[in-house]
This record gives sequence, structure tokens and C-alpha cells, in this order.
Amino acid sequence: MTREAFRELVKNGPVILDGATGTNLQDAGMPVGVCPEQWILEHEDVMIRLQKDYVEAGTNILYAPTFTANRIKLEEYGLEEHLEEMNERLVGISREAAGDRALVAGDLTMTGQQLFPMGDLMFEELVDIYKEQVRAILKAGVDLFVVETMMSLQESRAAVLAIRETCDLPVMVSLTFNEDGRTLYGTDPATAVVVMQSLGADAVGLNCSTGPEEMLAPVKEMVAYANIPVLAKPNAGLPELVDGVTVYNTTPEEFAAVGKKLVEEGAAIVGGCCGTTPAHIKALSDAVREIPVREISDKRRRILTSERKSVEIDLDGPFLVVGERINPTGKKKLQAELKEGSLDLVRSMARAQEENGASILDVNMGMNGIDEKQMMLDVIYEVSTTVDCPLCIDSSHVDIIEAALRIYPGRALINSISLEKEKFEKLLPIARKYGAMFILLPLSDEGLPKSLEEKREIVNIILDRALELGFAREDIVVDGLVATVGANPLAALECYDTISYCKNELGLATICGLSNISFGLPDRQYVNTAFLTMAIANGLTMAIANPSQELLMNAAFATDMLLHKDGSDIRYINRMNLLDEKVTKEDASGSGVKEEKAPKNPVFDAVLHGNKGGILGEVKKELDAGKVPDTIISEDLIPAINEVGVLFDKQIYFLPQLIASANAMKMAIEYLEPMLVRDGSEEEMATIVMATVEGDIHDIGKNLVVLMLKNYGYRVLDLGKDVAASIIVDTALKENAKVIGLSALMTTTMMRMKDVVELAQEKGYKGKIIIGGAAITPSFADEIGADGYSKDAAECVKLVERLLAE
Repeated sequence: MTREAFRELVKNGPVILDGATGTNLQDAGMPVGVCPEQWILEHEDVMIRLQKDYVEAGTNILYAPTFTANRIKLEEYGLEEHLEEMNERLVGISREAAGDRALVAGDLTMTGQQLFPMGDLMFEELVDIYKEQVRAILKAGVDLFVVETMMSLQESRAAVLAIRETCDLPVMVSLTFNEDGRTLYGTDPATAVVVMQSLGADAVGLNCSTGPEEMLAPVKEMVAYANIPVLAKPNAGLPELVDGVTVYNTTPEEFAAVGKKLVEEGAAIVGGCCGTTPAHIKALSDAVREIPVREISDKRRRILTSERKSVEIDLDGPFLVVGERINPTGKKKLQAELKEGSLDLVRSMARAQEENGASILDVNMGMNGIDEKQMMLDVIYEVSTTVDCPLCIDSSHVDIIEAALRIYPGRALINSISLEKEKFEKLLPIARKYGAMFILLPLSDEGLPKSLEEKREIVNIILDRALELGFAREDIVVDGLVATVGANPLAALECYDTISYCKNELGLATICGLSNISFGLPDRQYVNTAFLTMAIANGLTMAIANPSQELLMNAAFATDMLLHKDGSDIRYINRMNLLDEKVTKEDASGSGVKEEKAPKNPVFDAVLHGNKGGILGEVKKELDAGKVPDTIISEDLIPAINEVGVLFDKQIYFLPQLIASANAMKMAIEYLEPMLVRDGSEEEMATIVMATVEGDIHDIGKNLVVLMLKNYGYRVLDLGKDVAASIIVDTALKENAKVIGLSALMTTTMMRMKDVVELAQEKGYKGKIIIGGAAITPSFADEIGADGYSKDAAECVKLVERLLAE
């Protein structure tokens, strides 16, 4: 199927997807703990019958049951050597069921392993793992691909790249969002849409985790940002326990009624996930058949993203600052640290620039004495988990820019593409492939343009070529190319002319570096600030600058207000209030000199900011200053991780920061532990047994809970994943564990938690049992007789403390 044919199919939709596979196969006899794909191959008739029923119900696209048939998942069952034949046969089952009445999509999902830097799996290895499965699926002949139930935007990127680098079939991507409207890794619906469609996905949406009603708001948000079709594949409500059996109580009629609303909100592709049956899909198909598909917007928006945040660039919106500090040029301290392999200063620069109002951060690693490409990659990994700002990739080397774009977990800005042959011919296709925006620099192989006319000509040549390659005007930001006013008295006026021309005649955003305008002049900050305010008045969209320069930043906010930009008065007032909050009272002399608030303890800060590279050094300084290990743990480490938990609860921090902080604390605890003095009078911390229940091989959440509990001093026995109830209970009894912690991600395995609770009661276990996981709810904990539920690792620590105090 061509991508054009897919677009036409959706245009004549709504397109109907199939419903649940796992819950229906369990109802048909598939036991817990087996490899689902292997069971399907041993019971082909069950799968064929189910999928034929979906086709009869109105399904246009069947998902081939290749969901977890990737190398990592199959290794769990010792079946990795059969990957190719299994995928081919699984596609063949769907082909037989579809006949000529439905299309077949090859189905990919997460591997269950965490990507670097949170885990050990490298991005390129993950791309290869997906490619291996894609090639096997292609041999069997599918019409398109779907990447579904994704919790990680970065893993979604890896899967899409693997497909795009292997074939040109259409790709649909759907992520799973929590009740807070974000994925496990902190991605919101708008950011997911921007990244996936810029990378070349043909449809984007969400599936699983919620019922249809809860999908209305995120679908509406996605539609507002989408230039491709939006899909929705909800569960049949949330699972409930009835007479010891997990059920989904949303009826086909109720499901279809809300499904109709999803289409009316703009979802062009709809289907069902956990708990839905052919009856649900039949009702859905009947309900939406006559609803016209909302026309997909062709309005483009200038948006950059990180994994957790989108920044919109509006020609008439607020002026934006691109922080320039992460650049070793002229910074001897930064150069020295980079040569030593330390990124402490990079982290602090990133945080400071974000706090001071930068919307985007420029990253340049151009210097002698280091491996610039590797350092660029290291810094992107580090900065991406430290701050939420999108990044601008800045290098004079094409290969470094491409390597950075490949691993960047968002939509980046390239600095820059000029008419120089090397960059013009190579970087434009690279930017297009990775969905990046780029700064158009009006330079050629002949150097600086000799006149305004030549500058405009270069801009138009690059613009025309970019449009030919499929870019939109909204993907391009033109550099005004600031010259030095001391050498050229017309430098500022010529720059203003370029800014005005690009905005008013070409509809392009503009950017410039400020410092060059004042080179060689005294008191340069006044020249820079005056130049900036006039440039904004002439239409400048953004500038590369140091956001810690208050005069410059305050002038930019004030200029926006004077130009009556929407919301600029509130932004100006908020900024002034924020600046006031950063300082304490005037000094006692009344001189008006403001003093910065005292910083937190460096060990505390190292945990708070996930500084693994620097925490041991700070701990050693505290020890050298006479602080005892117990005090460092109780006064610095524990309060810091508590603060991280608070930030996580407030959705200021997300999973990447939580893991980084927990790992930093773990390093400090492991270093201090041998020095702790035990006199025998201290009460030993409780033992906790943790496990992912039988049949479930997901352990990201469980691993984080283990890490957090260990950081608080508990003795934690991690039994791993897919653990039988008997092993869990026997271990708890043998080790005199005060708490058993159970995790399950899938609705098909959550009932194994009840098995543990019942077996524990039978064997006389006197401790507490707590549960958690994506599909788990407090009501489910009550229903199975568990003692508590926690939604995440930070809450689990509080739950354990509370239960043990009872």
C-alpha cells in the first residue's frame, strides 16, 4: 500500500481498526505465562476466527499478532532464533483472516528494556532490533505498519526510523497516556504529534490505558496540532474484578456512543484495545459509518520539542531566546571540564539558562582536544534529561549534526544550513529525514553577501530548494546575519531590512546572534540591548543570547509589551515577580544591593539534579569537612530524594529526572554504606520482597520502586519478572519480609496479584502486600484484599512508611 493510498483511505473514512487480542485469547483459553505469539501459532484457528469476526464487524485494518515478536521479547522464552519464521507465520494468519476485505498491519511495540541513559540499551541497537522484525514482517507481505502501546517517545522514534529505513509503507503510531495526560516518560499529546509527524509517521494517536471517554480530551489536543490523521483505540473502560475475574464493563453500545464523539472530535481512525470484542467493533463501525471525517488541517505550526515540552514559534507571538552558553568558545573552564570528560558545568549552564527564561538551548561542542561528535552525543543525552527546553544543534560538521539529530528525543533546530555546497547539498535532506527545523544562514562559498540583494537571493535559493524537498515555510528560521556596526555603520539597518523582508514578504521566522553588532565598542551591553529592542520592533522572532543578562532579557519582555503582543503584559509582570523572588531583602545598610538566596547543600543539589558525575566528589568534600556519613544520609540525601518526589507529584519532574536522581543517590549511598557505624542498638530496616507477577515480563516501574526503596535504607529482595506466586510468598516467609510488593503492567496478568494475596493468607503470611502498575487501581487493591496501592515509585515509599508504622 502506498502512503498516498493510505491518505485516500482515511479521507474516505472513518477507518475502522480491530479490537483486543490478548483479553479475547485469554477468554479462549490462552494461559498466563506463555509466549502469546507461540500460543497463537499453536492455535491458529482461534486467532483466525477472532480476526474474521473483526472483519465481519467492519474492520478495515487488522493488526497482525506480531506485537511482541521482537528479539528482546522472544529471548524471554528462548525463541529468538525463530523470530523470522514466527513473524512470517503470524502475518500469514492475519492475511488469511483478512482475505480481500481488510488490510493487514505489521505490529511493533516496546521491548521492555530502557534506553540509555536511563537503561543500558543504546538507541542504534534498538533501531536494529526493530529493523530485524520489520524485515521479517515485510517478507510475509503487509500493507502497512503500526507502532502501538508506546510509553516512550524515543522508542517510538526508533521504531519509525527502522521502518522508514527499510521500506516506504505507511506507518501509524499510537502512544499510551496516563490519567495525567502524559506518557510514563512525560510526553504530552501535542509533543507526540509534532515529533511523530515531523519524522514521517502517516497517522498518530493513542491506545490502551483508558476507556473512550478519557480519550476525548487528548484526541482534541492532538487534532489541534496534527497535519496527519489522528487515531484512537481505547479500552472498553477500566478493568474491574467481578467474582474473581477481570472484566471490562463498557458495553458495545456505550463504547460506540463515545466512539462517535471521538470521530466528531477529529479522530479519523478508530478501534478498540483491551476488553473490546467483535461486538464492540460492530457497534462502533455502525455508529461512525455516516460521520464525515474532519478535514485534516494543512495549517503548519512552527514548533520545536524536547521529549517533554513543545515550544511554539509565532511570527507575531512572544520573542524567544535561544540560550548560547553551552559552547566552549572563549570559556576556559568549560573547555577544561570537557577535556576531562566532566559535564557538571554543562548541566548547571543548561539549568541556569532555562531558569533565566531561555526557550531553546543551543549546543555546540566545537573545540580542539576532544572527540567532538562523541561529546555532542554525551551532552545531548545529559541536557535532555536535565531540562525540558528543546535543543538547537550547532556544529560546522554535517556528520555531527546528523548523529545528534538521530538520537535527539524530540524535534530539534539545526544551526545552520547555508548555501555553502557541503551544507546545502547534504544537510537539507538530513534535516528533512529527521523532521528538524533549521536556521537558514545567508552565506555562500564566496563568503558573506556583498549586498542586501545578494543576501535576499541566497535566502530565496535555499528556501526554494527546501520547499522542493517537502519542507514548509514554517520549518525555516532565517539568520539576519548581524555585522559589526563599528566597521559597517549600516550593519543594524541592513539586518532590520532582512528581518522585515523575511517576515513580511516571505512569511519566515528570523533569528540573529546579538553580540557581533557591538564588537570593538565599549559598554557593549547597551548597544546589544538597543539593537535587540529595535530588531524586535522590526519583526525579529528570536535571538541567540545569554539569558542571564538581565538588561537584555528585561528589555525583550518590555518590548513585547510595548508592541501589544498577546499576553505580553502578564509575561512581563510575571518575569519581574520571578526576579524579585530570586533575591532576599535589601541589605541592612539600605543600599539597595540585593543578595542571592543561599544555595542548598551541594550533595542535596546533586541528588535533586541527578548529577551522577559529581555527587561522589561533593560527598567526599562533606566527609573531609567533618560531616559523618549518617548525617549526610539523613540531612542531605533523604531530604533531597523527598524533594524529588514532591516535584514528581507536581509534574515538574517526570520519569527521566526521577531515575537520574535515584541513581545519583544510589551512588552516594553505596559509597557511604561501608563507613556507617553500627553499634547494634539501631533498628534494622524492614525487608521487602518485590516482583512482577507471573506471566508479566515488564519491569521498568518495579525496578524504579526497588531503587527508591533501597535508597531509603530498606533491605529489598528483587525477584525479577514473571515470578510465580509460590516463589514470592515462600521468599517472603523465609526472609521474614514485612512487605510484599507486586507489579503488573498488563490487564491480562493483574489477576495473578490475587493469587499471591490468597496464597499468602493460606500460608499464614503476616506482613503487608502492596500493588501497582499501569492497569492497577486503588479499587482493584481493595477487591483482591491487598493492603495498599501506589501509582508510582515516589508514592510507594510513602505507602511503605505508613503501613510499617501501623
